[in-house]
Amino acid sequence: MTYLADILMRARVMPVLAIKTLADAVPMAEALMRGGATAIEVTLRTPVALDAITAIRKALPGLCVGSGTVLNPHDLKASADAGAAFAVSPGLTLSLLQAGSTSITPLLPGIASASELMLGLEAGYTVFKLFPAEAAGGIPMLKSLAGPFASARFCPTGGITISNAPQYLALSNVLCVGGSWLVDDRIVADRQWDVVSERMRLALAQ
Repeated sequence: MTYLADILMRARVMPVLAIKTLADAVPMAEALMRGGATAIEVTLRTPVALDAITAIRKALPGLCVGSGTVLNPHDLKASADAGAAFAVSPGLTLSLLQAGSTSITPLLPGIASASELMLGLEAGYTVFKLFPAEAAGGIPMLKSLAGPFASARFCPTGGITISNAPQYLALSNVLCVGGSWLVDDRIVADRQWDVVSERMRLALAQ
């Protein structure tokens, strides 16, 4: 099993975070870790994202912190420089696949079709993000991919909720699911970190 596949399999449910305020980064990650999280994805959608990854890695060495919304080789290098343990892309390009093959930070490329999956497999990847999972076909899509692409494993993200996560996790080709429902803006604004911990516990208990 690859390093990245092991991270995802142990995580089972991976919180996807858009951290807007750097001061919230470590308390948010601590709350998720108290709830049982072993890996989190910090998306590069905010100005403080890279600094947040570095801060969390330093404060919580037991938590596996990856970057998300990695769109190009520059984002991948910046993620590696920030100390990200892995990087997640919503899609794939040939330049990104090539950069990922030599990066010290393993890349989880995104796919939404069989053709994209074939490109990834051809480039040597075996673990992928299905995104946007529900819009791309969800559980029926993953079941259909299992036959012709038996070696591929997935982390579906996009439309995953606490209600449908167990159905995804029951599939043999799914290592984990990713979701943003664990932490929302209202909870962060009110600093309700206990609620975050409880959501994480409930997600892992499904």
